[in-house]
Amino acid sequence: MLTDLAVRKAAPREKAYKLSDGGGLYLLVTAAGQRYWRMDYRFADKRATAAIGVYPIVTLAEARAKRLEIKKQIAEGINPAAKRKIDKITGPLANVNSFRAVAEEWLDKARREGRAEVTLGKLKWLLEFAYPFIGDRKVRDITAPELLAGLRDVEKRGHYETARRLRSTCGQVFRYAIATGRADRDISADLRGAITVPKVTHRAAITTPIEAGVLLRAIDAYSGYPVTHAALRLAPHVFARPGELRHAEWTEFDLTKNIWTVPAEKTKMRVAHRVPLSRQVLVILAELRANTGNHRYLFPAQGKRDRPMCENTINLALRRMGFDSKTMTAHGFRAMASTLLNELGHWNPDAIERQLGHAESDDVRRAYARGEHWEERIRMMQSWSDYLDQLRSGAKILQGSFRKPPSAAISR
Repeated sequence: MLTDLAVRKAAPREKAYKLSDGGGLYLLVTAAGQRYWRMDYRFADKRATAAIGVYPIVTLAEARAKRLEIKKQIAEGINPAAKRKIDKITGPLANVNSFRAVAEEWLDKARREGRAEVTLGKLKWLLEFAYPFIGDRKVRDITAPELLAGLRDVEKRGHYETARRLRSTCGQVFRYAIATGRADRDISADLRGAITVPKVTHRAAITTPIEAGVLLRAIDAYSGYPVTHAALRLAPHVFARPGELRHAEWTEFDLTKNIWTVPAEKTKMRVAHRVPLSRQVLVILAELRANTGNHRYLFPAQGKRDRPMCENTINLALRRMGFDSKTMTAHGFRAMASTLLNELGHWNPDAIERQLGHAESDDVRRAYARGEHWEERIRMMQSWSDYLDQLRSGAKILQGSFRKPPSAAISR
């Protein structure tokens, strides 16, 4: 066995040589005088050498401790070389191991993967509820009861749906921490069934022809901000999701082919969505272009032309027109279109679903269904705009009875 004195006095020779300490550990002395700790070992009947460090930065005692650690790994069936590679990857991350730090990394990853800014904003908003009680805790040390206590505080404020979504979001952060070597398990999984399940409330919507006619006439009479008026006029015709409508950009519209293509990163299903533009929609767009055509967004915020209108703008306009939150919402235009189109009985339900942007969840089936019912959707959207004109004028509408009307709620 080596001694500290022998190691300290190990002088260079004409050729590199080894000083053995036993158990595979030795000091390699180079011709230039450098001294390196090395350890030879066998794993899975293969010979390997581990680099332990440079003397005197790594002392004899520290080298022996490392030898013992390697022997324990081998006894437990762990390949020391493979573990060293993993530690090299996860080591820098282990120094940034608070829940807040891991969550911010996870959000950056989601941003690089193309998640919509709206989605990222909601995730960040949710995590702000978690930071006060676990944000500065080491993610590995957080316990299920500790997380539950924080979620209970959110519930006490009446935010049951927020608490439910926060548990799910925290779970994604914990799983990312596991993948990066900073946690051993997703403790949020232990809380399934422990969080209050909120009662599902469907978004309010007008779904009868007579009431739709009243709504359309009220929109025509709206005397507020012209850009908001244009959004209100367009919403019933295209029945896009509110976020897609208010973030619509002029570059997304092909006014020669009469198509609005919503980019995949802006859609809920992360699949590009096409909307055929009827003659009525083209008229609205032509009028709007004179107002906002030299800006990025069709519906810029008032006084901030480089930003889209606020998410509550259309809802506030509906309230101003006398439609309360239990009667009609911005999202309700989708329910109105879904219900009335299905009641008319003229169109394939799958074509209606495609136009609502309810993409097939199965990747293989979606690949084959791409573009399905497009020609029918073109005819349907023009017919729908014509139908809205009839409702607006108060004409008598004959309702079909081809199938049982679906629920007005659009939950997807």
